Amino acid sequence: LGPWIASIWLFFLLQPLIEGWHHRDTAAGLTGIVLTVVFGAVYMAVWLTLRTGRMVLNIRPTLSRALAWIGALGVLSTLMILTLGEAGTASVVYVAVAAVMLLPFRWAACLAVAIAVLMTVLGATVPGWSSGIGLSFSVLAASLAVFGISSLMRRNIELIVAHEENASLAVENERTRFARDLHDILGHSLTVITVKAELAGRLLDVDPARARAEIEDLERLSRDALTDVRRAVEGYRDLTLPGELARARVALRAADIAADLPNSTDEVPTSLRELFAWTVREGVTNVIRHSGATRCTVRLGADGVEISDDGIGPCEHAERGHGLDGLRERAASAGAVLVTRPLDPSGFALTVQPR
Repeated sequence: LGPWIASIWLFFLLQPLIEGWHHRDTAAGLTGIVLTVVFGAVYMAVWLTLRTGRMVLNIRPTLSRALAWIGALGVLSTLMILTLGEAGTASVVYVAVAAVMLLPFRWAACLAVAIAVLMTVLGATVPGWSSGIGLSFSVLAASLAVFGISSLMRRNIELIVAHEENASLAVENERTRFARDLHDILGHSLTVITVKAELAGRLLDVDPARARAEIEDLERLSRDALTDVRRAVEGYRDLTLPGELARARVALRAADIAADLPNSTDEVPTSLRELFAWTVREGVTNVIRHSGATRCTVRLGADGVEISDDGIGPCEHAERGHGLDGLRERAASAGAVLVTRPLDPSGFALTVQPR
C-alpha cells in the first residue's frame, strides 16, 4: 500500500491540472497539463526508487543520480510555472521534498531555503500573483517534516545493519569457539595416538605383547577422541580434571616422558576445574609435541595449575599455535591469567592462576 499512500500527496498537483484544463484551448494550457502529469510521474519514480533502495538497506542513491532526479524535477517545475503561471508553483514543494529525500541535509536545506526565498520574491514582484509567504512556509514546513521522517528511516536502517553485524559477529565467535574446542580435543588425542602408533611399530619385533597392548590403547583412544568430537559438536564442554590427569599419565608414559602428576584434585575449586582440565590437556600436549623433555611435572592447587618440563622450551610454531591462544581466551573468560616462562637451566613452565 506504500505507493498508493504516497500518491495521495499528489493531490496538490490538482491545482495546476485544473488551471491547465481551464486553458486547454491554448498550447500553454495543454503543455501545462502534460508537464504536470509528467512531473507527478517523475516524483513518484523518485519515491519508488528510494523505497526500493531502503528495502536493500541503501539510505539514498549516489550523488550523481540524486542530482539528476532533482534536475529533472527542477526543469519540469520551471516549465510548469512558465506555462501555467502561479498555479505551477505548487510543484516547488515537491522539488524541496525530493531534495530532502535525495541529498545530504546541508545541500537540501540550502535548496529548500532558496526555493522559499524565490517564491517570496516572485509573489511580491510578479503582477497578479498573490503573496508567496504562504507557499514559502509550505516549502519549509514540508521539508522539515520529510527530514524528520527520513532521519527516522535512516536510524532504522542503521539499527538493522548493526543487528546484522552483531549476528554475523556472534556466528564468527561461535565458529572460533568451536574451532578452538576441536583443536584442543583432537590435537591432544591425535598426538597421543601418533606417539602410541610409533611406539607400537617399534615394539612389533622386540616385544609383541607390549605392542599388542599399545594397539589396544590406540583403539580405546580413538574411540575416546570420537566421543569427545561428538560432545563438541553437540555443544558440551564437560571435561573432568581427574580424567585429564589420567590421560596425561598415559600419554606421557607412551612418549617415554617421566610424569610427576598429582594424585588428588580435591583442593581445586569447582569453578576452576574445567579450566584446569583444559590447561592440563593443552600443556601436556605441548610437552609431548614440542619440548623434547624427559620429565613433566603438573602442580595443582586452589591458587592455580602449573605444567613444567625440562625440555628445550616451546618452538616458534608452538608459540604461534591456536592452542595457547585458545587457552588464554578460556582463562580470561574464567577470570584467570595464563603465564608462560622459561626455566633455568632448561625447560618451560605454563601457569594458569585466578586473578
